Amino acid sequence: MKGKRKYIPINCGYYDRMEAWATTKKTCAITYKNGDSTELVSTKILDLKLLDGIEYLFGENGFLLRLDDLVSIDGIPLEMGNCTF
Repeated sequence: MKGKRKYIPINCGYYDRMEAWATTKKTCAITYKNGDSTELVSTKILDLKLLDGIEYLFGENGFLLRLDDLVSIDGIPLEMGNCTF
Protein backbone atom coordinates (compact mmCIF):
# COMPACT_ATOMS: atom_id res chain seq x y z
CA MET A 1 0.00 0.00 0.00
CA LYS A 2 1.33 3.42 -0.95
CA GLY A 3 1.91 5.93 1.83
CA LYS A 4 0.20 9.28 1.78
CA ARG A 5 2.37 11.99 0.34
CA LYS A 6 3.07 14.99 2.52
CA TYR A 7 0.95 18.04 1.76
CA ILE A 8 2.85 21.20 0.85
CA PRO A 9 0.79 24.30 1.74
CA ILE A 10 0.28 26.91 -0.96
CA ASN A 11 0.93 30.64 -0.63
CA CYS A 12 -1.77 32.43 1.40
CA GLY A 13 -2.02 35.24 -1.14
CA TYR A 14 -2.78 32.74 -3.90
CA TYR A 15 -5.36 31.06 -1.67
CA ASP A 16 -7.02 34.46 -1.18
CA ARG A 17 -7.09 34.90 -4.96
CA MET A 18 -8.83 31.52 -5.33
CA GLU A 19 -11.41 32.55 -2.74
CA ALA A 20 -12.12 35.65 -4.86
CA TRP A 21 -12.58 33.48 -7.98
CA ALA A 22 -14.97 31.27 -6.00
CA THR A 23 -16.95 34.32 -4.82
CA THR A 24 -17.34 35.75 -8.34
CA LYS A 25 -18.35 32.34 -9.81
CA LYS A 26 -15.98 32.92 -12.74
CA THR A 27 -15.16 29.93 -14.93
CA CYS A 28 -11.40 29.39 -14.69
CA ALA A 29 -8.84 27.49 -16.76
CA ILE A 30 -7.14 25.25 -14.19
CA THR A 31 -3.90 23.45 -15.02
CA TYR A 32 -2.88 20.71 -12.60
CA LYS A 33 -0.45 17.81 -12.19
CA ASN A 34 -1.82 14.37 -12.97
CA GLY A 35 0.98 11.92 -12.34
CA ASP A 36 3.86 12.75 -14.68
CA SER A 37 1.76 14.98 -16.94
CA THR A 38 -0.44 18.04 -16.65
CA GLU A 39 -4.14 18.39 -17.39
CA LEU A 40 -6.32 21.39 -18.14
CA VAL A 41 -9.92 21.76 -17.01
CA SER A 42 -12.34 24.65 -17.28
CA THR A 43 -14.55 24.96 -14.21
CA LYS A 44 -15.97 27.32 -11.63
CA ILE A 45 -14.34 27.13 -8.22
CA LEU A 46 -17.24 26.25 -5.94
CA ASP A 47 -15.40 25.90 -2.64
CA LEU A 48 -12.04 25.49 -0.93
CA LYS A 49 -11.81 23.16 2.06
CA LEU A 50 -9.28 21.74 4.47
CA LEU A 51 -9.79 17.99 5.01
CA ASP A 52 -7.42 15.96 7.20
CA GLY A 53 -4.71 18.63 6.89
CA ILE A 54 -4.92 18.85 3.08
CA GLU A 55 -6.45 21.78 1.18
CA TYR A 56 -8.78 20.99 -1.74
CA LEU A 57 -10.49 22.89 -4.52
CA PHE A 58 -14.03 21.76 -5.31
CA GLY A 59 -15.20 22.54 -8.84
CA GLU A 60 -18.23 21.86 -10.99
CA ASN A 61 -19.28 18.34 -12.01
CA GLY A 62 -17.47 16.70 -9.10
CA PHE A 63 -14.03 18.10 -9.96
CA LEU A 64 -11.81 17.79 -6.87
CA LEU A 65 -8.19 18.93 -6.73
CA ARG A 66 -5.60 18.75 -4.01
CA LEU A 67 -4.12 22.26 -3.98
CA ASP A 68 -0.47 21.19 -4.06
CA ASP A 69 -1.25 19.52 -7.43
CA LEU A 70 -2.30 22.86 -8.87
CA VAL A 71 -0.01 24.39 -11.53
CA SER A 72 -1.91 27.55 -12.51
CA ILE A 73 -5.30 29.20 -12.77
CA ASP A 74 -6.02 31.39 -15.79
CA GLY A 75 -2.29 31.33 -16.59
CA ILE A 76 -1.28 32.65 -13.14
CA PRO A 77 1.23 30.16 -11.70
CA LEU A 78 0.79 28.76 -8.20
CA GLU A 79 3.16 29.92 -5.48
CA MET A 80 3.99 27.35 -2.81
CA GLY A 81 4.71 27.84 0.89
CA ASN A 82 4.39 30.75 3.29
CA CYS A 83 1.06 29.51 4.63
CA THR A 84 0.50 27.42 7.73
CA PHE A 85 -2.62 26.09 9.39
